[in-house]
Amino acid sequence: MKILVTGGAGFVGSHIVDSLIALGNEVVIIDNLSSGKKENINSEAIFYNEDILSEDILEKIFALERPSIVIHTAAQVLLRESLKNPAFDAKTNVLGTINVLEACVKHKAKKIIYTSTGGARVGNPEYLPVDEKHPINPTSPYGISKHTAEHYVWLYNYLYGLDYQIFCFGNVYGPRDDPKSQRVVSLFISKMLNNELPVIYGDGKQTRDFIYVKDLAEFITHNIEKQTVSKLFHLANGSQISINYIYALLKNELNFDREPNYVDSIKGEVKDILLDTSLARRELDWRPKRSFEEGVKETINYFKKTNNL
Repeated sequence: MKILVTGGAGFVGSHIVDSLIALGNEVVIIDNLSSGKKENINSEAIFYNEDILSEDILEKIFALERPSIVIHTAAQVLLRESLKNPAFDAKTNVLGTINVLEACVKHKAKKIIYTSTGGARVGNPEYLPVDEKHPINPTSPYGISKHTAEHYVWLYNYLYGLDYQIFCFGNVYGPRDDPKSQRVVSLFISKMLNNELPVIYGDGKQTRDFIYVKDLAEFITHNIEKQTVSKLFHLANGSQISINYIYALLKNELNFDREPNYVDSIKGEVKDILLDTSLARRELDWRPKRSFEEGVKETINYFKKTNNL
């Protein structure tokens, strides 16, 4: 099949591209390289250095390539950045998604897979683990924009019959993550390898549900054509891991002998999150292959080999 991946030079998108190509698919990438990197681009993919906010350009690419399936990963993904610039966050995540959906319908793509967030869309959870029926009360512009775009994906199925799946991720980590993203695993590894002191916001007891990027990419690409009763799924490891635990684990793995710098927590960030992944297990046989500790070791090895700090 010919599959188009928006954000295919980015952290998650590039791993999806690699897995698609390994399965024998023809892949087209659209990425403006605002956060994606040229070195992440698979040489066997067709690459367009363009922005999904450019309707005319998007129209030309879809008309030329005519993909059967679109995997939409391009987004503004930084929660803290969304607090600083909510208008840009909304423009990218909502209007950009509408542009992609319009192109899908006009050029008869069969299906879109939309990648969303598991924790930020929910907000402060009423119960744990959070299942797909949990009330949605996001506490950040990022959570609002990603969830809002989900409604448009549903609407384009209702109005035009565009098939879809929505995958809501836990906190993704792994090789190719840019420490500038402020995602905790890559950021802490980078700091420690450079003998710099990591900062922990709050008391470090806050917990997240992490997922290794290669588990995510391989799962999505192997289920790309599967039909399911449900359309929205949580994908995570299904375990709560504290920021303090991550620090202690990395400190031990990297022989780092300094204690973290604790500062005030950031308003808008969720205290604790744990995702219920039983729906994905039942309908799609979701089984993460790597434990958090195994994934962290692979991530450390990547940073050491590439000096991508």
